[in-house]
Amino acid sequence: MEKTRIALGADHAGFQMKQAVKEFLLKEGYTVTDYGTYSDESTDYPEYGHKVAEAVENGKERFGITFCGSGNGINMTVNKHAGIRSALCWKKEIAALARQHNDANICALPARFISNEEAFAIVQAFLAGTFEGGRHERRIKKIPIS
Repeated sequence: MEKTRIALGADHAGFQMKQAVKEFLLKEGYTVTDYGTYSDESTDYPEYGHKVAEAVENGKERFGITFCGSGNGINMTVNKHAGIRSALCWKKEIAALARQHNDANICALPARFISNEEAFAIVQAFLAGTFEGGRHERRIKKIPIS
């Protein structure tokens, strides 16, 4: 049985962590699409954030994991897409709550502030989380601007 499809994207600051998380996810049996970058040469996070957001938004991928130095820039980028609810996660508990309460579909990681082991735990918690609905459903429906 094929596991969930995951989109990955990073700038140069997140490249090494993206590679480690990619290997981790593949070992766990996930289907992974890597939207770049493909080296640690300086590049701009919006190029990769938009690719991941578009893939998740159009249903090609179920979830996205993005990486940049602080996680903020790429998180801001993907959240410009109407169908995206991205959460900046630096602890596994935040990742779990992002899924449970916010139905987040992208997890942004601050590569310069967490270890690979912390990233693996965060990604595991994010992917294992389930949206609780109820009062949270009402709240997330108020997020989009019409």
